[in-house]
Amino acid sequence: MNKSELINEVYGALNGSADCCGTSDCKVTKVFAEKVVNIVFDAIANGIRKDENVQVVGFGTFSVAKREPRMGVNPRTGDKISIGASKSIKFKAGAKLKEVL
Repeated sequence: MNKSELINEVYGALNGSADCCGTSDCKVTKVFAEKVVNIVFDAIANGIRKDENVQVVGFGTFSVAKREPRMGVNPRTGDKISIGASKSIKFKAGAKLKEVL
């Protein structure tokens, strides 16, 4: 599933639910659904940017993994190279997400 398909899922779910506005006549636009998806992604990114864990109970936890500087080897030449410290994002699936599989 790509971002566009995710937006379509959110759009369909909001339009098929009486909970979105309190009435069954409520119609949400795809633009609004895209804004909702972008807000969620931005909130996760902002949490990660602050070097914090972002935990969505039942879905999973996003966290920052710090890598120390290390020595590596260029596979073409065999020369040793220095690889600087870096950060990457880790995701650990929650129990409910694991059950889906």
